[in-house]
Amino acid sequence: MNYQPTKAFAQQMDQQDKLSEFRDEFHIPLSNGKPSIYFCGNSLGAQPKSVETEIALQMENWRKLGVDGHFYGDTPWYSFHDKMAEKAAPVVGAKPHEVAIMNTLTVNLHLMMVTFYQPRPGKHKIMMEAGAFPSDQYAVESQVKFHGYDPEESIIELSPRDGEKLLRTEDIIEAINTHKDELALIMMGGINYYTGQVYDMAAIAEVGHKAGIYVGFDLAHIAGNVPVKLHDWDVDFAVWCTYKYMNSSPGGISGAFIHERFANNPDLPRFAGWWGHDKEERFLMEKGFKPVYGAEGWQLSNYPILLMAAHWASLQIFDKAGIDNLRAKSIEMTNYLEFLVNKINTEVKTDISIITPTDVNQRGCQLSLVFGQHGRKVFEMISEAGVICDWREPDVIRIAPVPLYNTFSEVLEFSEILKASLLKLEEALSAEVN
Repeated sequence: MNYQPTKAFAQQMDQQDKLSEFRDEFHIPLSNGKPSIYFCGNSLGAQPKSVETEIALQMENWRKLGVDGHFYGDTPWYSFHDKMAEKAAPVVGAKPHEVAIMNTLTVNLHLMMVTFYQPRPGKHKIMMEAGAFPSDQYAVESQVKFHGYDPEESIIELSPRDGEKLLRTEDIIEAINTHKDELALIMMGGINYYTGQVYDMAAIAEVGHKAGIYVGFDLAHIAGNVPVKLHDWDVDFAVWCTYKYMNSSPGGISGAFIHERFANNPDLPRFAGWWGHDKEERFLMEKGFKPVYGAEGWQLSNYPILLMAAHWASLQIFDKAGIDNLRAKSIEMTNYLEFLVNKINTEVKTDISIITPTDVNQRGCQLSLVFGQHGRKVFEMISEAGVICDWREPDVIRIAPVPLYNTFSEVLEFSEILKASLLKLEEALSAEVN
């Protein structure tokens, strides 16, 4: 497409946007008393207006029905998960019985590793990307220690080549093949939170399975962002949060995927709970755990209904919008953002590096921008001007235009704010020198 840095072009793109109506379904956070340019869905999604209605409905059920709300009313809590899984499954390319909406992200990661990390002498190592989100690092480290191994010896971290910011798929595959005899698990993020790089999960799962290794992914930055096909890619397990691109409340409910080949295997090691027990016998209150078929067999407790209600509000929006439609718009928005940033690079002295891949198949909504030694100051300046994004140490500003509620006009306005801030910064630095 022939992108243009003009208001007329951005407005035309917004007018042609088939998803533009969904912006009205969200509350856009304020900055300086007016709607912000909210490019922070990679950290916390904007609030769907329907969340208030959905939570109010469950508050009313609780008020009117009390404990009977588990089995009566329009949305019985006992079966609330079923419709959640039906709408969540398409977002992650799964079958409904492969999905469980439960707990929080790191809790689910630990539960999955109880099952899929079974180290033994000579085959006790976990492979992950270097610089993974700290929660993943801590979870993996603690699991290794729990089994009596030394993280320094049992965790293999994959780093980019010298002078590069991104992991090459061929290097990941080579590392798996090199260490295949000592690996017990491959556990990576689907997207690197810092660079915004999407990893080739299908290729990683394929080579891992050829070597007889379990393969799982943390989809915190992918769910609701980039379409995935967990079932078709033969991934063993995955976990994700729902408060980023899925807009389901701060610290909201999480999701887990377990491939259906494990659906009816009661001999798999797992931490069991009442809500994962056979539904037909659950209320017999007897000893002897019998897991529910599918991912539900990994559930522990009955659902936090108010968090589920918030997630249900968002899932209905995703069902109407369609993850593939959202992806198509996202590609156009990040391409436009990339075009505008590259244009700024020709107009200011400060060099902006986009460390996120230029290949749209290797990135989602997020572009990670680096400004050298003045990055933190640039972040503060654009924040003061009404842009809500985030800073990640040591030198990245993450910009994430979300197709559900952001516009092309906002992308253009952001670029204008960024350029004005850089010019102002250059003027201030020049004055200091003189």
